Amino acid sequence: MISRWTVVVDRDDLTRTEVLHDELPVLSDCELLLRVDLTGLTANNVTYAVVGDRIGYWQFFPTDAKNRGIVPLWGFADVVASTVDAIPEGTRVYGYLPMASHLVVRARLTHGGFADASDHRAELPAVYNSYLVTTRDPAYEAEREDLQVLYRPLFLTSYLLADKLAEDDFHGARTVVVSSASSKTAFGTAHCLRGKGVRLVGLTSPRNVEFTKSLGLYDTVLTYDDAVDLEPSVYLDFSGSAAVRETLHARLGEQLVKDVSIGLTHQTSSPDPRSEFFFAPEQLRKRVADWGADGFAHRTGDALKAFTTEAAGWVAVTRHSGPDGLTDVWQSVLTGKTDPAHADVITF
Repeated sequence: MISRWTVVVDRDDLTRTEVLHDELPVLSDCELLLRVDLTGLTANNVTYAVVGDRIGYWQFFPTDAKNRGIVPLWGFADVVASTVDAIPEGTRVYGYLPMASHLVVRARLTHGGFADASDHRAELPAVYNSYLVTTRDPAYEAEREDLQVLYRPLFLTSYLLADKLAEDDFHGARTVVVSSASSKTAFGTAHCLRGKGVRLVGLTSPRNVEFTKSLGLYDTVLTYDDAVDLEPSVYLDFSGSAAVRETLHARLGEQLVKDVSIGLTHQTSSPDPRSEFFFAPEQLRKRVADWGADGFAHRTGDALKAFTTEAAGWVAVTRHSGPDGLTDVWQSVLTGKTDPAHADVITF
């Protein structure tokens, strides 16, 4: 029997955590045992917990602990036991993982690896159930695993958003205004838009101005109190701030040609025809149809590699280990005051 540790959080008070221990059963047919090795932990994971009941994120890794939940993470794991010949022990994979030392999955083979076909995940979005074998993954770079676990979960949204804007010719605008410009998804989008013929204006808080400027991705960096230029503009709302949106609408008036919300904060429809919610899976499905699955994987993989090559000079990464390191980082990220020039990864 193999012992497993799991960090659970109180679903009503995310600051309360507990480390549980249990014994893993013998594998059944078609099952794999993954040993979680390396994950990132960012505000994105806090979002999974905040909307866990509404969106269903608690369902991926259920626990019997009353009113507790296991927060999903993205990262790398190794197969340490297998009943599937095509996925032998020692296989390294990238995918959706629990705050735990081990995970048992029921493998259904796919082109790039396998999907978890466990009953409790059957109705959940396929993108979260897929595990990519690193030797078949066009985006994988062994020397940049730390950066991949931090950026890869967010970069696909950045890539698809930038692709959609370019496809729509920026709705006739030649300026793109980006809120929360120091956030990973925002500056990933700016990276993808660079060289596309638009002026990029980043909005951020005063304490993050210098970091945002240092990225070299935005033509102009402003605080939220600064006035943007009056010119035809698209607004990319990564902040979810109604006050920032209202200020921009008032300032730009008819010069605001499109207002795009990204993330989970604006899923209600707006009466303003210029406002829309960007739903990444729609653009993903379109591009897979346009380019084929392999073509899509190679295009996004090349883009991610180019991004992480630059990101290596932007962010200092600190490694933490085990359940204690994991809970320490969780508490820090929960405060929402982390330094954008610093990032944390967890080794298990």
